[in-house]
Amino acid sequence: MTTLYSRIPSTDRLLRDEAFATLLTLFGHNRVTQVLHQLQDEAREQIRQQQTLPDWCDAWASETKKRLEQCSTSALRPVFNLSGTVLHTNLGRAVQPQAAVDAVAAVMGSATTLEYDLDGAGRGHRDRALADLLCQLTGAEDACIVNNNAAAVLLMLASTAAGREVVVSRGELVEIGGAFRVPDVMRQAGCELHEVGTTNRTHAKDYRQAINDNTALLMKVHTSNYHIDGFTAAVDEAELVTLAEAAGLPVIVDLGSGSLVDLSRYGLPKEPMPQTLIAAGVSLVSFSGDKLLGGPQAGIIVGKKALIAQLQQHPLKRALRADKMTLAALEATLRLYLHPETLPQRLPTLRYLTRPEPEIREQARRLCVALSARYSEFDLRVEACLSQIGSGSLPVDRLPGAAVTFTPRDGSGRRLEALAAQWRTLPQPVIGRIYDGRLWLDCRCLDDESRLLEMLLK
Repeated sequence: MTTLYSRIPSTDRLLRDEAFATLLTLFGHNRVTQVLHQLQDEAREQIRQQQTLPDWCDAWASETKKRLEQCSTSALRPVFNLSGTVLHTNLGRAVQPQAAVDAVAAVMGSATTLEYDLDGAGRGHRDRALADLLCQLTGAEDACIVNNNAAAVLLMLASTAAGREVVVSRGELVEIGGAFRVPDVMRQAGCELHEVGTTNRTHAKDYRQAINDNTALLMKVHTSNYHIDGFTAAVDEAELVTLAEAAGLPVIVDLGSGSLVDLSRYGLPKEPMPQTLIAAGVSLVSFSGDKLLGGPQAGIIVGKKALIAQLQQHPLKRALRADKMTLAALEATLRLYLHPETLPQRLPTLRYLTRPEPEIREQARRLCVALSARYSEFDLRVEACLSQIGSGSLPVDRLPGAAVTFTPRDGSGRRLEALAAQWRTLPQPVIGRIYDGRLWLDCRCLDDESRLLEMLLK
């Protein structure tokens, strides 16, 4: 035991070793010393527990470098999203267009006109430039931007209906991801929920009978994360606006995904658009920036000027406002919509959603040929698959595509789990999905084919 302890070198001796010179330059004296102390403690503990030294005790510099590099790896790492879900919440939802990436880089490295009016050389409003652009795209009178759509709904309710009733169809009391429910948002905003109708059927008379002296507004929530078939009825926004106007009440809509283009033009299922609701007379519409819009995480509210002014003046707005990087990325993304002819090429989300199945299948075929020899213990095949849009957008609709599947020749499920785990440790992790006894690599969202092969052929 004493002999083993004596083989643990002192910190000073290690730091004088030439092998540590580069590490000291790259990581600094303090960090290198901290890791060395950690390694020395681990070595002593293993001697106490197992009467042996760790294997790395013959290569202190290599192990120190390994630990330092692990600690220096960013928690937010680029990955290959081959999961089959385009807008994958756990993987960051929408991939940003290059225009947004460039815009963020520009404002990060410089002082900006975030709240500075160059015309008057005084204080401006951080939402102003984007509000004008959103009004141009949606036909709204004004707009407001916060950090996500849940915040947008909270702000709308708190600023227009605190202490009063909000009438909502029972079939629209949805739960958003992470157990975030519409009734919970209402409580946090200080509103009283007034449910009307049933889960599958709500009529105009239900709203009309619910209106009383304490009613603040009528609300609709787009049920983007689930779908009811069969014996159903709902009141559309235009009819609800007519009913609300007769009672002198506003109508607000939580649209959720919020596409600014008619997706049916691209062969995709039709999704409600903010500009359609604004044209129908809806007072406020909120939607996400990082779903079908294809931009950064943000909550966007468009609507009547007087109500937007109430939102901007509410104390919550300061707590929920977006920062300069988000605003820069969002503005760059929105500007792409001014040139709709090039949108499928320049907006990654739309490009992924509209990729033709033959193109995806051919890419999967190339990958299958390139990977077969390296993964000989698996049966590799190109198989048809159905991708999903994700993040609660068009939940029942699927996109036909193709995947490379890996089936263990020995039928071992553990081998699949081990392969998936191995790919998650790569410098750029590869995220697929295990289903039906196979590991699937859905190629719909694959841009950099050569980089993927570089990772998988290591």
